[in-house]
Amino acid sequence: MKKRFHFLILFFFIYNTIIVILAKKNSMSTLLYICIALYFVIALLYWLTYRFINKKKSNQLASSTNLFEKKKSELDKPEISFKDVAGLEEIKEELFDIIDYINDRDKYKKMGAKVPKGILLYGPPGTGKTLMAKAVAGESNSSFIYSSGSEFVEKYVGVGAKRIRTLFERARKEAPCIIFIDEVDALGSKRNSESNNEKDQTLNQFLVELDGFKDSNTVIVIGATNRLDLLDEAMLRPGRFDRKIYVGNPNYISRVKILKVHTKDKPLEKNVNVTEIAKKTHGFSGAQLANIANEAALRAIKLNTKKITQDNFNFAIEKVAAGLEVKNPNISDKEKKIVAFHESGHAVAAKILNIDKIQKISIIPRDQALGYVLKFPDEDRYIYTKQELLNRICVLLSGRAAEEIFFNEISTGASNDLKEATNIAYELICKYGMGSNMENFYINEVTFKYYARSIKNEASKIINLSYKNSLHLIRTNIDLTTTIANHLIENECIDSIKLDKIFSEYLLEPVPN
Repeated sequence: MKKRFHFLILFFFIYNTIIVILAKKNSMSTLLYICIALYFVIALLYWLTYRFINKKKSNQLASSTNLFEKKKSELDKPEISFKDVAGLEEIKEELFDIIDYINDRDKYKKMGAKVPKGILLYGPPGTGKTLMAKAVAGESNSSFIYSSGSEFVEKYVGVGAKRIRTLFERARKEAPCIIFIDEVDALGSKRNSESNNEKDQTLNQFLVELDGFKDSNTVIVIGATNRLDLLDEAMLRPGRFDRKIYVGNPNYISRVKILKVHTKDKPLEKNVNVTEIAKKTHGFSGAQLANIANEAALRAIKLNTKKITQDNFNFAIEKVAAGLEVKNPNISDKEKKIVAFHESGHAVAAKILNIDKIQKISIIPRDQALGYVLKFPDEDRYIYTKQELLNRICVLLSGRAAEEIFFNEISTGASNDLKEATNIAYELICKYGMGSNMENFYINEVTFKYYARSIKNEASKIINLSYKNSLHLIRTNIDLTTTIANHLIENECIDSIKLDKIFSEYLLEPVPN
């Protein structure tokens, strides 16, 4: 619209100039005076319109900033303490000196010690980074300001930087104060040397504010992200975010504590075993554990029971791990049979190769999966041998191997299995240095292109050999696979107790090396 207006003014100006020339040439004084007057009218209109557009833009900018200031004007002091944060004991210990400094600064001044100005919590989503920041504020009785990195990103030049200044000015007035910036990678992503856009200016202001703290100010910045690799190096240097703390998924002991926190106010049956639930939730985050406790309570309400049972928790685990159950699925008998033998192949291979503990096999569709084998390790594992990784690939390919043996053809049902098997094969070669041709090599994204052909050949060799082992394993235990598949076709599900009983009736053949 602004361009159209400029074009229209230019058109009238040129048109008026032509008339002035013709009027002067033909000695038409009246017309000449009219045209000169029109010049002043055009100039006045142009000035008024230009002023209106600039005023509107400045009002939008001011409105945007005022809304942010209003939002951040109401500070609160969280009532959450470390008692409300289950597990994460080592992180609590790491953050204790921050709390101690805010509560007793003189002790640190005498020793000439300084606490970190900024703390960066990074790790997978749902692991309790925000909760930990609130707990630090609660323990130190400090004001707490919550912000998201995306709140500082605007299209108007200068808005982001002004919001940063407003945030820190407010925090200094309310000191002691904890500023928590969630998803800080939206604010502090790496700068490009070829650009100097609004986002870069906002980051520059943030870096200046971090450096500009006075030692007397008890203002601590806590950032959270699950993409540490995206952050600008200037943010990570000492003096800004001095401490980088990894907040990962909880281990077994932490899971037990987290489940106890989320179930303490819930009516549980006597048969509910929290430790058993913790064993079945290996790799789950704190948020997922909270969701499981909530889903179990909702299940109990739906079934109109007064207390939450162990079956309610098993249902919740299955729902979170495998997805929502599809009601009245439209699956043909042929597809149902293929899925039964496919899942039976997975179960036989996993049981024989001792890959995790199988909790349940089902051919009831959930989300996009027509069937699944629910398995969890008996204990937390952090290190795997090369043979264990190869066995995992073998288990993933055993579903397709069962299809080929029993139906003499393969289906599209193994797409996700193939994806996971290929990922393990590439990690085995590139990340863990376990390839036979490139043993003890670590290959990253930069050097991958130099070894691409060799990696592809090595991965293909691993997948093909594992598939041959899967075929051999299913063929040597064909009666066992058939029994499990037929039971699935008839009952749709098999639990761990029934599976152990079926396995005890057969002599198992090991997979060749």
